[in-house]
Amino acid sequence: MRIAIFGAGAWGTALALHACSRHEVVLWARDEAQAEAMRGAGENTRYLPGCKLPVQLQVTADHALALQHASQGMAIVATPMAALRAQLAALNCVEAVWWLCKGFEQDSGALGHEIARQLGRTQPCGVLSGPSFAQEVALRQPTALVAASESASLADQAQEALHGQGLRIYTSADVAGVEVGGAVKNVLAIATGMADGLASGNTPGAPGLNARAALITRGLAEMSRLGLAMGAQPATFMGLSGLGDLVLTATGALSRNRAVGLALSEGLTLEQAVARLGHVAEGVNSAMAVMGRAQHLNVDMPITRAVVAVLKGQLKPQQAVQLLMEREAKSEAS
Repeated sequence: MRIAIFGAGAWGTALALHACSRHEVVLWARDEAQAEAMRGAGENTRYLPGCKLPVQLQVTADHALALQHASQGMAIVATPMAALRAQLAALNCVEAVWWLCKGFEQDSGALGHEIARQLGRTQPCGVLSGPSFAQEVALRQPTALVAASESASLADQAQEALHGQGLRIYTSADVAGVEVGGAVKNVLAIATGMADGLASGNTPGAPGLNARAALITRGLAEMSRLGLAMGAQPATFMGLSGLGDLVLTATGALSRNRAVGLALSEGLTLEQAVARLGHVAEGVNSAMAVMGRAQHLNVDMPITRAVVAVLKGQLKPQQAVQLLMEREAKSEAS
């Protein structure tokens, strides 16, 4: 099969490394300088250093060439969420399109499948999501993903194309649920990062492992409430793209969003935290949109609300923790 991957960041490069052993893969980089640097070094030194690019992997900055390649097989968008709309518009003539980005579009508050609908896309499309650090996929360490699409045949096609060699692909028809899970877990990972950072100081009253467990568990409840209000299926949030991705992103040392939370707990400003990260942390861009959708649907999301307040500079991380602990007592089911 011919596969074109649009976006040569860590995740796009990792999936290209996985797929090119079985398929003809073109990896599109956003500018010629990046493509030339990758070809010259034989690796993606900026985003995925140490992982050699196979000779059969074609790296290009020629979007028309990548588009032509995709039109004869499958397109996978691996850009940040902010670029998904433009890529989907350009791929309107391609029959099979997937995206890897996890988040809500910052301006519109839309998820990927909602953007596709707004663009009037009628061809099958879907999202690949789940607990997956790019470095581990590139090294073929065991990883499981969900291919979610309203088209069962498209989901089966993705499963057949990508399943194997350390990567398990499960299928799902719950696109909304898979996307809500992938978006909200990034915001919750910022919260757990802040708590973990505060815990490292060993200050009496500071959050510890108990608090981390509570944040993950209650965060999952928030995620589920929003997802159900958006038409998702409850079981999805106990699966890979819900609980699985939340646990990984909230606790893993490779998590960008958790790293932002850790930096904020050190007293850095949001701008300083993002600058130190040097990569896109989708939770920062999605937090406001998540809160906006929750308010519109009258869904209570206190952890998300606390994260937004910290990101806006209205609260310090320690104040956010205290605010959450001082909320009125209620049933766990509420």
